[in-house]
Amino acid sequence: MTSIFPEDKPGITKEKPHNAKIIIEDLSTWFGRKKILKNISCYFEDRNVTAIMGPSGCGKSTLLRTMNRLNDLIGNFKATGKIFIEGDDILRPEANVYSLRAKVGMVFQRPNPFPMSIKDNITYGPSLQGINDEDEQERIVETCLKKAALWDEVKDNLDHPAPNLSGGQQQRLCIARALSVNPPILLMDEPVSALDPLSASKIEDLIIELKKEYAIIMVTHNVQQAFRVSDQAAFLYLGELVEFDKTKRIAEAPADDRTEAFITGRIG
Repeated sequence: MTSIFPEDKPGITKEKPHNAKIIIEDLSTWFGRKKILKNISCYFEDRNVTAIMGPSGCGKSTLLRTMNRLNDLIGNFKATGKIFIEGDDILRPEANVYSLRAKVGMVFQRPNPFPMSIKDNITYGPSLQGINDEDEQERIVETCLKKAALWDEVKDNLDHPAPNLSGGQQQRLCIARALSVNPPILLMDEPVSALDPLSASKIEDLIIELKKEYAIIMVTHNVQQAFRVSDQAAFLYLGELVEFDKTKRIAEAPADDRTEAFITGRIG
């Protein structure tokens, strides 16, 4: 395929996306008259973790939430450009948003378990898809909780209220819930920022394990976390994609002074 990048920019990889799950072409977004993202082009590969990093207010979460059209819920939001997910441009007016969100799981900054049992949190999504067979639901619950490294801690208490879990357990439950409809893509918006260091470390280990099966795109303001868990990294600054490349390359030799300033803590 031809390059998706409209210009030759230092720090932006020109490698072709061999197994891209998401390809973004010339994406710009607005809230009202305020332009947030400025002509973003990049891609996200299967079985990879991509970290989207940058200082507060640079557009990280806006980019993430545009990939499953959550920003559409805000009345003054507008997006131009294209976002291809498994070949389908999800920004088309006729695109099926419900089908999209079945393909793209979402984990938010703060754990948000539903006010119901642990089991019901997991079976909620499959039930909406018409999966009501009890044996199949039990299989999904066990599979997803094991993938989220939570099964051994809760298997004897599946009927207990999910909000009674610890913060770290709640976040792993939210990951299991996101996986319950078997999405190929998992979006994570600063998934450990509200957790204690031990719980955060467990989530990071989990992310590394989950990338064996999923394309994971993770927003983080924590540079060291991005370096620990991601294969690729995107650095956003004031709505612009400044660098996009293998994480190791960006960590060792950032191509742009703004990236280096962010990595070294001079901006952020």
